[in-house]
Amino acid sequence: MQLSQILDREWVPALGCTEPASVACAAANASNLIDGAVVSVHLVCDVRLYKNCYAVGIPHSGKRSGILWTLAIGACLPDATAGLQCFAGITPDVLAAAGALIDARAVTVEVDTTKRELYADCRVVRTGGRSRAVIAGDHTNLARLERDGVPIDLPHAARSSTNAPVGHELSRLTLEELVAIAADATPGDRARLIAGAERNLAIARHGLTLLPESFRTLIGLDQMTRISRLVCAGVYARMSGEDFVVMSLAGSGNKGITATVPILLWGRESGFSEERIARALAVSCLVTAATTPRLGRLSAVCGVSNAAGIGVAVALVDLQDGDAQARNRAVNNLVGNVAGMICDGAKIGCGLKAMTAVDAAFRSTSLALAGVGIPYSDGIVGADAGQSFDHLERIAGPGMQAMDDEILRIMQEKLRGACSPASAPQ
Repeated sequence: MQLSQILDREWVPALGCTEPASVACAAANASNLIDGAVVSVHLVCDVRLYKNCYAVGIPHSGKRSGILWTLAIGACLPDATAGLQCFAGITPDVLAAAGALIDARAVTVEVDTTKRELYADCRVVRTGGRSRAVIAGDHTNLARLERDGVPIDLPHAARSSTNAPVGHELSRLTLEELVAIAADATPGDRARLIAGAERNLAIARHGLTLLPESFRTLIGLDQMTRISRLVCAGVYARMSGEDFVVMSLAGSGNKGITATVPILLWGRESGFSEERIARALAVSCLVTAATTPRLGRLSAVCGVSNAAGIGVAVALVDLQDGDAQARNRAVNNLVGNVAGMICDGAKIGCGLKAMTAVDAAFRSTSLALAGVGIPYSDGIVGADAGQSFDHLERIAGPGMQAMDDEILRIMQEKLRGACSPASAPQ
């Protein structure tokens, strides 16, 4: 595999959280097939897409958030071709139309707990007819279109195999093979990675302005704390719906921010060349993308911690010329530390999880380079990185299914008002 091909498929610009953008994209594709005023919108989706749309902010929307607004806005968007940047098309008229749908209780959501991969089946009724669009497997993979119950051919819209995510192929490679791909990066690959990391750094710096002064004052803090706070700020801003396009990684903008901002900043502040930093960015992105399918592209566990955190740790070892054993120790240290951190949906609290992941990555790397690693005898840690990944995959899949179901029940109770917010801290 060539790095440039991997970046084409896994290193993608996105505006706002990728799951709401995917839902809005499905709604827009369905709605744009027919004429007339929108009458109703109904979504059937998988559990994890539901979680990630539940509370997250929507860019360009005047601080609206949540799955109902996402769906209503998508159905009112005039352009269905913008993909993960579809929220750029929100206008006052779109917001007014979406608000009217919500006020009329014309927007409904159903969760299909049998779906284990990303799934968004959107059905729209307009005065001119009814339509359906299905996105499945990946955030922009348009799998089905219907107008008035009749399927529409979509060779122009369906994602081809040459554009499909390559995470599953990457997940079969060893750490050494991933590092070798990074070492073969072309000048164009390196420039692309640096530019994307700088874009992610921009939202991180903006995010600091949204947080309390006591948090954003970085002067006097140690390097690791400053960097982890910046990552937290970037994720916080993105989850708040701030108007910044970021480079998403393996389907997640939060992974993109977490996997790249620490490497870019630490590398530059430590005096490494841009070429060397770009190689480390490639390592971080490749390891993150390779770990993601083991957890699930949408997962029961936090992908920022369990995928991007591991990518950062391996990249930091590589940046400091650590050997294969040091990389294995870094992975084992992360798996032994953050494995099992749950995903309870996309929201501003993800910033704290990202900060924890970066902090853990720095500490795990420091220990790994000093020859210290969690041994095979401890818990779920494997004899090497590959075995630790295998164990992590088991924990994230069948091991956490009951937990994922319980999180869904809690969220749905809150949405129905069964859980009172009266005593919740503000």
